Amino acid sequence: MKKSSRYLKSPDLLPIAHGDRKIGTFGFALMWIGMAVVLAAFAIGGAAVQQMPLSWVLAASFIGCVLIGLFISVIADIGIEHGLSFPVYMRAPFGTVGTHIPSAIRGTAASMWFGINTYFGAMAINGIVNILFGFDNWFVCFLAFVAVQVANTIIGIKSIEKFADLAAPVIILISLWMYVTLADQAAAADKNVWSWVENPLTGGLLFNAFMVVILGNMGYWSTLAADIASISRFIKAPQFERSWVKRNKSVLVGSLIAMPLTQTFVVAIGGVSFIAVGNYDPVAALQETSSGIVLAVLLLMIVFAQWSTNTAANLVPAATVFSNIGGPKVPFYVGVLAAGVIGMVTQPWNLFNVLMPFLLVVGGILASIVGILFADYYLIRKRRVNVPDLYEMDGQYRYHYGVNWAGIISWVIGGALAVTFSTYSFFIGFAVGAAAYYVLAKFWWFNKYPQAELEDPSDDKFLGVTVGRDWTIPLEGEPAAEELPAAAGEKL
Repeated sequence: MKKSSRYLKSPDLLPIAHGDRKIGTFGFALMWIGMAVVLAAFAIGGAAVQQMPLSWVLAASFIGCVLIGLFISVIADIGIEHGLSFPVYMRAPFGTVGTHIPSAIRGTAASMWFGINTYFGAMAINGIVNILFGFDNWFVCFLAFVAVQVANTIIGIKSIEKFADLAAPVIILISLWMYVTLADQAAAADKNVWSWVENPLTGGLLFNAFMVVILGNMGYWSTLAADIASISRFIKAPQFERSWVKRNKSVLVGSLIAMPLTQTFVVAIGGVSFIAVGNYDPVAALQETSSGIVLAVLLLMIVFAQWSTNTAANLVPAATVFSNIGGPKVPFYVGVLAAGVIGMVTQPWNLFNVLMPFLLVVGGILASIVGILFADYYLIRKRRVNVPDLYEMDGQYRYHYGVNWAGIISWVIGGALAVTFSTYSFFIGFAVGAAAYYVLAKFWWFNKYPQAELEDPSDDKFLGVTVGRDWTIPLEGEPAAEELPAAAGEKL
């Protein structure tokens, strides 16, 4: 085997076999409960109730979450069907070398979000230890929180799910406590949380504000919509199941039920917090409404929430990307360490105000990638993938010196328009990216570079769990795996 092909065959990036997938429906739902409690959700609620009633805010939030949940579920099938991670499948629409460009942007953005969430959680930790022990040094808490999260992620995806099992019920209970406490304080100030609006809008302005809440909820998770396969490849799925809904049941429950309900409730807390104390920052709000050991317990929600979000939504995707770029010399744990370092050196405590607009722009750009993935996987390949060639430098995905220019051009066009029309960036980026890629790839690029799954559209050869196949990629010195397992052949 050539050295260049070994570069694509990092053990941490090989397809996950059916028997090695450990996350069930309930476990993935709990992961979402932990991930959905984020600073952005509190901010969306706090800003929106200044312009429209809380009921409108919650309706818009739920709609936005369900919409982005649909996009997430659709792209997640790449991991469910083939056990592939985001940067590996990106070799199909972008090439074995071209995949590094958009993947690196997603990895860097994830690392920056890791730093922001860690800083936010460190402030809560500092509040807790100050109450309990009189210790007051947020930077020490920041470094310690980085170390703990990195270690938890290095241990593996199962440890992340086990942590979610613990964090989710704690987050739910403390979130309920926060809501009741803040609502009572608002009532004491003669403010009805369901009718109070600081500067009410009407007509077209109200509609625009409603859409901002929808797109705000979608924008935060647009990055995970692109690389959800890096998580979904660990989710259990039934073999020989041709129903898309049944095969992706676990993803659908998590992304269309657990996430929308949890994030909408967190948006509500942010809104009620602003109504009650004039601040949507939950740490500040809690410090105004509670004290002593009660405050310390409530602050645990902030810590658990950031921890859950960071491990699953930021560290795992970033580490997978960096491992793909570095090859076998950069195993998963090194990618996790790299993400942790980037999260620290970007100094989120100084760059937060500048970083947020940048990350929102990155989210719009990545929406174009979601569109390209959709067009490549569903519209062109019909879910059939020549997986072994994804790990060969001289295979069909080499294209022009490792670059699929149909993907690069489509990404540039879609990303540019998404940034230009930022109000509806996700929809524009997705639609333009998908349409441009479909036309360029189907009628230009793949005429120059034939694809096996298009020349011979065989389910038996190019589907994964649907036909009972575990894709096995031989490493150096190993014999080539049989294309189709005997058990799958017998059933077919």
